[in-house]
Amino acid sequence: MDSHAKHRSISVIVFPGGFNWPIWVAQERGYFERDGITVTLTPTPNSVFQLTNLIDGTFDIAMTAIDNVVAYNEQQGEASTVANPDLIAFMGGDNGFLRLVAAPDVKSYPQLRGKQLSVDALTTGYAFVLRKLLQDNGLASTDYELVKAGGVVERFEALCRKQHAATLLISPFEVLAEAQGFNRLANAIDQLGHYQGLVGATRRRWAEQHEPELVAYIRGYLSGLDWLFEPNNKTEAILLLQSKLPNMREPVALKSYDILLDPKNGFSRKAELDLEGVRTVLALRSEYGNPRKVLTDSSKYLQLRYYEMARLAE
Repeated sequence: MDSHAKHRSISVIVFPGGFNWPIWVAQERGYFERDGITVTLTPTPNSVFQLTNLIDGTFDIAMTAIDNVVAYNEQQGEASTVANPDLIAFMGGDNGFLRLVAAPDVKSYPQLRGKQLSVDALTTGYAFVLRKLLQDNGLASTDYELVKAGGVVERFEALCRKQHAATLLISPFEVLAEAQGFNRLANAIDQLGHYQGLVGATRRRWAEQHEPELVAYIRGYLSGLDWLFEPNNKTEAILLLQSKLPNMREPVALKSYDILLDPKNGFSRKAELDLEGVRTVLALRSEYGNPRKVLTDSSKYLQLRYYEMARLAE
């Protein structure tokens, strides 16, 4: 990396939660600084704030649902932006860790009829996953009401207040909810088979102009994953998670470890993209997106050469 780019600050906007664990590890253990960058994290209250500020240049990178990348590129986003959206996903992350969790008195899909269910945004993110789960389990769109409640923290808090009957939570929030008597009705991945959830995303032009920094970010993230998946680091990893989420007690932290680092359904081991999962995202957007479009070409939203460069440099 050129000397003038040494320790360049990269601004990354994320949803709050344990799924930022690989980034926290990379920060704590100096994996980003090793390659000449520092990473500052900003928590987002919702996807609209995250995506509009990414597109308009306030932040360099977002860890976000790939559906958000598709939605804004296709002019189907929840909000307008000053700049023209030209986003790319440059690496994967996970399958979304999406769990449909309902209030204590709701134990089945039929009991959701006539109730309010919360989402981050009505037209992006995981709202379409929720609609698909409900549809495939016998509920028409007229059987319930979707309401916007913000990101996963906001939705979790609203659910705990029993403000809504159900919502999609992201691990490990379902663990916290279940400990309080709420009911998990479904794991989305069990029904969808493949689904691409979180990805690393940025503006295409920013990536072209900051290739070394982007490759360094991916390398740091991969190193964070490698460290997390090393069994000997479990105790230290749990302590780091609890330091970042101070309200998380040890039993929940241990369960979160098992969920997020599950070899099959946890973090993508090498932050690879699940291309079949991307196709699922496009199929859902083709079914529910507005204005209606048939979306089949996933390559429009992906640019993996930076990821490939990072893997070669490992």
